[in-house]
Amino acid sequence: MLQGLAIILFSAGAGACILLGAALARMERLRPHWLEREFRHFVIAFGGGILLGAVAVVLVPEGRAQMDDSVWAVPLVLAGGGVFFVVERALGLRRRESPQLMGMILDYVPEAIALGGMVATGSPSAALLAVLIGLQNLPEGFNSYRELASHGGRSPKTILRTMAWLVPLGPLAGLLGFFFLAEQPALMGAIMLFASGGILYLLFQELAPQSRLDKHWAPPLGAVFGFCLALLGDLLLAHA
Repeated sequence: MLQGLAIILFSAGAGACILLGAALARMERLRPHWLEREFRHFVIAFGGGILLGAVAVVLVPEGRAQMDDSVWAVPLVLAGGGVFFVVERALGLRRRESPQLMGMILDYVPEAIALGGMVATGSPSAALLAVLIGLQNLPEGFNSYRELASHGGRSPKTILRTMAWLVPLGPLAGLLGFFFLAEQPALMGAIMLFASGGILYLLFQELAPQSRLDKHWAPPLGAVFGFCLALLGDLLLAHA
């Protein structure tokens, strides 16, 4: 019972950072040019750093441990990058893409599932993952609000209500992980590694514009392959 409550509090707190980020984005009237040109780029870079930190510090190490350092970790990371590429490409072809909002949903949900499983197994990294999810949701909420506002036709209150519906996704996903992953450590590890590949793809596709060309998706996929090459080398050393 206490574990379930902890999951709800952890994931709801992380999800609330979405709305906090959106509320900060509404303060553009204070210094609009500075906010647009300086602070927004800082926020994007900060969010990217947190995402990379979540992958390197929690998701990949925990995922590997849950799978006993199996070399299957590599295809799982690749699969995550490939699936997120397909989803992003499909949305782009239909001209419905909202990259910041989509990226926030795609990394928030699997991370919350992993968080639920980690709480269930008593992992000491669960609280750290919850903090990292919240820290990354803050800039992602900020950028998603600006993204939706730039499309026009929606009032600030409508955008905030839309984003508020995303907050309960965290507790729901966390409880799903809590009830279904506690006794399946390999599956929990697979979800963490799959999410890591997807986050790496989104990181280089949407948050590191210097590394990509418009309408070309090879560079971010190359980043996923590069990360997997390093991961494979480390796994082979662990088995040597």
